Amino acid sequence: MKIVCLDALTLGSDINLDVFKKFGEFVRYETTAQDDAIQRLKDADIVITNKVLITKEVMDATNLKLICVSATGTNNVDMRYAKEKNIPVKNVAGYSTNSVTQQTFASLLALLNEVEFYDGYVKSGKWVKSEIFTNLDRAICELSGKNFGIIGLGEIGKNVAKVAQAFGAKVFYYSTSGANNNTEFERLELKELLKICDIVSIHAPLNEKTKSLIGKKELELMKPRAIICNFGRGGIVDEEALAKAIDDKNLKACIDVLESEPMSANHPLLNIKNSSNLIITPHIAWASLEAREKLINLIVKNIEEFIKDENGK
Repeated sequence: MKIVCLDALTLGSDINLDVFKKFGEFVRYETTAQDDAIQRLKDADIVITNKVLITKEVMDATNLKLICVSATGTNNVDMRYAKEKNIPVKNVAGYSTNSVTQQTFASLLALLNEVEFYDGYVKSGKWVKSEIFTNLDRAICELSGKNFGIIGLGEIGKNVAKVAQAFGAKVFYYSTSGANNNTEFERLELKELLKICDIVSIHAPLNEKTKSLIGKKELELMKPRAIICNFGRGGIVDEEALAKAIDDKNLKACIDVLESEPMSANHPLLNIKNSSNLIITPHIAWASLEAREKLINLIVKNIEEFIKDENGK
């Protein structure tokens, strides 16, 4: 059996992938251009991919028996055609809940507590010259007592909700599917949630119901100096409208995902005037060391289950 990993770099250089060798031949490529996918998979039985597309053309030109997605989302695979060809597609869910939750609050608290400003103040030597023991040039704000809105109350959203509640925030949520009726927290419609919440945190998948969910009109509903966080998927928030709202409305934002990644050189969020109102990270919320190790273990489990099923036929 031959396993090919097309984009090992997305899993990190500190993660050992040798565990896949126990199944047979294992070949890893750090990155793969889409045009090279077919050539690299020509004699593979199993592919491991994060972002490289496994299209109809790729499936027709190869003899894949299993597609392993090293992520939760399967939008990089033509799922309908894989089903037609009887090629199982195995993704991995639940591995990054703690990691995303932690990064959500790391970014949010850094913004609320003006960590970058005060760290810079001390390291510049200004505190040494101060006449008093502290500095109050920038107000820091507590989570306690704030209205905390969550868009997408799935596993990660619920975890974020519980942490927010532990800080003393009042939690509300909007169900993007319309089917979530969680009784732990109060459910609101989107407009009402945006109007009353001091913090809005997005933890939803990108689909037909969430694409461009937060645009200019929605951002205008939010309170001045409110904070919007996106740790779900790029494409849910209109990034140009967000950049304008940060400058014109003094809105604040914590962003980990963009519609197109990596970020473009002329992206509107790189050109805002109120840059201290934005914390932006390069799609890292999912990627704690522990989460990535768990991800590899779950891919191994998926392959083991596939082999067991094949041997049982």
